[in-house]
Amino acid sequence: MQTSHMLAELEVILGEQVKKLRLSRNIDQTMVAERAGISRRALQNLEAGTGSSTASLLSVVRALGREDWLALLAPTATINPLNMVRARRERQRATSVRVKSSPAK
Repeated sequence: MQTSHMLAELEVILGEQVKKLRLSRNIDQTMVAERAGISRRALQNLEAGTGSSTASLLSVVRALGREDWLALLAPTATINPLNMVRARRERQRATSVRVKSSPAK
């Protein structure tokens, strides 16, 4: 039950972010809805966090010119954690200096 409550909160936060972006660009709901190819009511639902489809969200994000938001969902890894571990491996013990023995004749 708590998970659905958190999801509802996330929907509201996402909707608020979309609304802030739209208002910062001084675009009304009707214009964004037309650009996105969705109904004005679908945009209102998205901004209110009361339910929206993924297709509507993607259409609105594209209409607002913020496709870069989508890259944040699954960023490309630029650092390999395994390489970091190998590179930072600390010395476990000291090695002694080896003395070369002269070959026996």
